Amino acid sequence: MTDPQTGYHYQVMRRAIDLIDSAPEPMSLDDIASAMDMSAAHFQRLFSAWVGVSPKRYQQYLQLGQAKTLLAERFTTLEASIATGLSGTGRLHDLFIRWEAMSPGEFARRGEGLTIRYGWMPSPFGEALVMGTQKGICGIGFASDHGRDWAWADMTGRWPNARFVEDPEALRVWTEAAFALRGDTALYMIGAPFQIKVWEALLRVPSGHVTTYSEIAGSIGSPRAVRAVGTAVGRNPVSWLIPCHRALRKSGALGGYYWGLPMKRAMLAYESARAEAG
Repeated sequence: MTDPQTGYHYQVMRRAIDLIDSAPEPMSLDDIASAMDMSAAHFQRLFSAWVGVSPKRYQQYLQLGQAKTLLAERFTTLEASIATGLSGTGRLHDLFIRWEAMSPGEFARRGEGLTIRYGWMPSPFGEALVMGTQKGICGIGFASDHGRDWAWADMTGRWPNARFVEDPEALRVWTEAAFALRGDTALYMIGAPFQIKVWEALLRVPSGHVTTYSEIAGSIGSPRAVRAVGTAVGRNPVSWLIPCHRALRKSGALGGYYWGLPMKRAMLAYESARAEAG
């Protein structure tokens, strides 16, 4: 069962993000709070509890130029990450992630013989559909933009021959650790070999930092495969945990995001603000 309070908080943040995005210049706390039908003090408390910094500071992370700032000041190359030991068995974006990947043969069977447990879970970004096997989380999707039915059809359609069992309790510990940016989370990657390489590269990008599609392509030994990398990033089934929201265009533009560009902006701002506050 989704926590109504968590979903409400995200919807307030989403409305505020949409308002800020459409404003021709930065807005005052009073103006944003008034648009959210709240007092300035209440909105400030709610906002700060969600992201760890003030609405004014958060606005700076939501501005389009912040993507370029991240690239200029906080961009950590994947080569450097590899050199310092950041890998699938190390400390990744403030989480301890243990992961393994499905074999190519298993992937070709499209989930045949696989039992996938699922549950609708609260997250900082609205209601999340979390899926997992006994080896770890294999899917995270979001209902905010397109609704539950669309998210369900999309996620189950990736492994049409699998058996799906509703069992949120089996996934709760991993899920809470993932969205709290702490704890020990197990991850089971279900994808083609090239996709797995791209997703592994994304796991090396620390929280509060970003990378580019061309950087990922170079790091996996396929510098000309930028378009294919972009496709693999977009097909990542484990949103947030495999941080495809940290992949930007070389120009610093945010590019697209499978679950909606406002959510990508919110995720980057959420991580950046918490990294700064920490």
